[in-house]
Amino acid sequence: MPASASPIGLAYAAGRLTWPGGETRAASGRGGVRADKREGDGGSPEGTFPLLQVYYRPDRLAAPASALPVRPLQPNHGWVDESGDPNYNRLVTLPYPAHHEEMWRADGLYDLVVLIGYNTDPPVPGRGSAIFLHIARPDFGPTDGCIAVAREVLLSLMPLLGPGSRITIRP
Repeated sequence: MPASASPIGLAYAAGRLTWPGGETRAASGRGGVRADKREGDGGSPEGTFPLLQVYYRPDRLAAPASALPVRPLQPNHGWVDESGDPNYNRLVTLPYPAHHEEMWRADGLYDLVVLIGYNTDPPVPGRGSAIFLHIARPDFGPTDGCIAVAREVLLSLMPLLGPGSRITIRP
């Protein structure tokens, strides 16, 4: 992203993700969009949050061009969702003793992931973890709390994202 370019903002509402000059179908959490997001409720958090980091499967796609930090996932990466663990809502190396979500998924949903800065700095136990912008299921079924779009859409958004990019999530 050129230094003179403004970071883009994304907005999710009612099954659509929009950004300046574009919009697409999107999925959100099975628990709806919630102002009172809690761990395990399946809800997507309501509010405006920074986009922090890109993760990708290097065995399935090349490193995406983005001004956000880009990191390759590894088969032994997990994301801690156990509220009482000191690494709650953080990427860890597996095996890991606390309950976690595996980031190296066979279904392709996490081939490209953007970390949404919800409950990250610092994480508050129980407020929710692993909130991402990621690839949607083929039927656009609900997520466990993330926002999901078609693979080609997410790939096309990567060059538009950089420091200062945000997502607003509302019902």
